[in-house]
Amino acid sequence: MNDKGVILFHTTAAVMRAEKLLLGKGIKVKLIPPPRQFSSDCGIAIQFEWADKDQVMQLISKSSLEYESVHQMS
Repeated sequence: MNDKGVILFHTTAAVMRAEKLLLGKGIKVKLIPPPRQFSSDCGIAIQFEWADKDQVMQLISKSSLEYESVHQMS
């Protein structure tokens, strides 16, 4: 099993805001094309360490960023 997660967003602006927020909190993230097995309106997704999922989701929720979905990569 892979130890990466991915968050899909509806807009590029939301991706950029989320990246800035997460990096500012010291969470390692990477911008990637959305994996083919998941759908997305946006051409960019955020990849993160799955072990950080709870912290990532808490920060995203507190910042009122709208996201499409969260998936564990396999």
